[in-house]
Amino acid sequence: MNSALAPLDRAAVWLNSEPLTADALRGKVVAVEFWTYSCINWLRTLPYVRAWAEKYADRGFVVVGVHAPEFGFEHDLDNVRHASGQLDVSYPIVIDNEFAIWRAFGNHYWPALYLVDRDGRIRFQHFGEEAYEESERAIQQLLDVDEELVDVDAGGVAAAADWPNLKSPETYVGAGRGEPRAGARADELELNEWALTGQWSVGEEAAVPDTAPGSVAYRFEGRDLNLVLTPPPGGTARFTVTLDGEPPGDDHGLDADAAGEGAVTEPRMYQLVRNHGPTRERTFEITFLDAGVGVYVFTFG
Repeated sequence: MNSALAPLDRAAVWLNSEPLTADALRGKVVAVEFWTYSCINWLRTLPYVRAWAEKYADRGFVVVGVHAPEFGFEHDLDNVRHASGQLDVSYPIVIDNEFAIWRAFGNHYWPALYLVDRDGRIRFQHFGEEAYEESERAIQQLLDVDEELVDVDAGGVAAAADWPNLKSPETYVGAGRGEPRAGARADELELNEWALTGQWSVGEEAAVPDTAPGSVAYRFEGRDLNLVLTPPPGGTARFTVTLDGEPPGDDHGLDADAAGEGAVTEPRMYQLVRNHGPTRERTFEITFLDAGVGVYVFTFG
């Protein structure tokens, strides 16, 4: 019988595990999850996937995280290894830089969850966030168990988005996604408009300030504002963040302090704003005090 897990047989690079083959996994229930480490949508699913991997490991359940990179820096194995350690991704990871496993599954999304039964057949799939109860019930059904679901208290970056009050979409800064930007100043932006100030080079994936200071402003509405950033080659980039022209105070994110100060030290997603009061339109601006930082995509929560 052909197994949906056969594409794993050709994968050469694994983390946290020896290479896993379809034959080795036969008789197991396998969760195949496609992810890329800077993706906020995946980050918010991680506490649940990690909890399932731990709870059901002795029942014949295996999670395989298929890392399929969205951005160039996510192709770097050292970056993936470092991020996996920071985020406590301890289940087996297979590196899918050429998207061979992605294509074999006909996948189109980060994150995407596929549950494969003991005979190698895909029996359940879910794309994106949420549906955690439905997904875990499907795991239990394939394992032939019926018990309490995991109790996950997701906080920090992994906290579920405040969907009812979220009015701003994921916005790519690089030219490859064709996201239009406004020519206005920060204090003239309309909701979901954004602008660059200073001298910038805009590439396919990211915009990079050629000189410092260089600023990016965005008029948004949501609880959280995140930004995927990479440091200059061989260095770090200091920044300051403002909300409506003032330091963020209590509304700073994990990667900035109350004065709005922080630094880009590694390639990843940075949480820069977490509003604690009622959600409303606000103008975010980040000013880089060092040139060469890569600015990739805004995400919100």
